Amino acid sequence: MKEPQNPFNQEKDILFSRSIRAGKRIYYVDVKKTSKGEMYLAITESKKIVSGDVEMPQVNFEKHKIFVYPEDFEKFTGSLAEAMRFIYERQGPVEQRPDEPKNELKIDDLEF
Repeated sequence: MKEPQNPFNQEKDILFSRSIRAGKRIYYVDVKKTSKGEMYLAITESKKIVSGDVEMPQVNFEKHKIFVYPEDFEKFTGSLAEAMRFIYERQGPVEQRPDEPKNELKIDDLEF
């Protein structure tokens, strides 16, 4: 007999995943599947929050998610590329954090 699916355990539905460590933040880019079998992107920002005193710190993670569906990919990636280009043109290249490897991919390398 098939085990009933727990609606709170969505990790089973992840078909592809990449994580991006960025200081106190971690970004997750996941491909998930709906109950109808349709795939979509789930982008999550997870930020570590430490509170309390030094001897008994409390660690929590603040998470924000967005979901992008295939019919919106072209608009989403086009707008994302435009926003990134806008920042690079006005602010110039951004220095990588010293603890992270450099990603040689540049915004102009992306095709949408």
